[in-house]
Amino acid sequence: MGRFIRAGNIVLRGRRPPSAGGPRHNDAPDRRDFPFAVALTAVGEFPSRTFSMESTAMPPADPPHALRVLGTRLMVTDYAALAVRCQEWARLPGPMALDFTNTQTVTMRRHEPSFRELTDAFDHFPPDSMPLIWCLNRAGAGLTDRVYGPTFMRHFLNSVPAGFTHYLIGGSAECGNRLREVFTQANPAVRFLGGYHGRCDAAGRMDPADEDRVIEELNRLSPDFIWLGLGTPKQQAWVHHYRPFLRRGVLLGVGFAFDVNAGLKPDSPVWMQRLGLGWLFRLAAEPGRLLGRYCKYNTLFLAYLLWDGLRGRAWGR
Repeated sequence: MGRFIRAGNIVLRGRRPPSAGGPRHNDAPDRRDFPFAVALTAVGEFPSRTFSMESTAMPPADPPHALRVLGTRLMVTDYAALAVRCQEWARLPGPMALDFTNTQTVTMRRHEPSFRELTDAFDHFPPDSMPLIWCLNRAGAGLTDRVYGPTFMRHFLNSVPAGFTHYLIGGSAECGNRLREVFTQANPAVRFLGGYHGRCDAAGRMDPADEDRVIEELNRLSPDFIWLGLGTPKQQAWVHHYRPFLRRGVLLGVGFAFDVNAGLKPDSPVWMQRLGLGWLFRLAAEPGRLLGRYCKYNTLFLAYLLWDGLRGRAWGR
């Protein structure tokens, strides 16, 4: 199978034998044995009812302000401040990766070393769930809202100025077509350069017949924003494996945002999201798929929070 081999800042196409391992962590286990569950939204969800470029968070500065929850450094930011930062990052050379992080993500990073290794490929973790906001505020963050992936994607694409370009990875072909239609109607300045809506295995690997073409296309078209709607843990594994082959672009792991913004799946009511009960709405909609993982990771999150809290380490710098 063809591979892209990174040589300095140049990505070359060549052959990599199966025993050569991944490009970022050569001693990592085979991702095709990836043991994690598929998608999970945060324990709590809190949408932004309005979106203004007048941010209540700190103005962009380097590095972004972050506080730790269960060992993961979460950005102290809001929708508007993150939108400004993303536009700044899109003008820089090299790729930048963001994972919209919920309680499952911080719990998996704490509980499962192999998942933490995968997510070390990410630069920043915006807080996507209300329980994380509550923890951050206990550490003095002063936030009034989370940065929910579906809401951020919607408002960002509805307001992003002309001159930026986008590429979609994940979802079905129908989902991709609907997203392009919805956002170009809402904002004629939005420009989609392409997308990949084919097979992606549990290890985040694209179909072998497609991966060379997709990486070539991403480097040739050079989109400013690469939106990933593969769900957890596929999108984290995708970034871990393919980021070293990309020349540039801001990668945004938004998961459930694709289906919600395409109108293929409903989101929870605002009142439930305000109370941090969005997970309960999703559980009622898909109990067979979500019950096991919610029971596991919600319980582990609370257990780790209690354990760290007793030692004064649940949140902080």
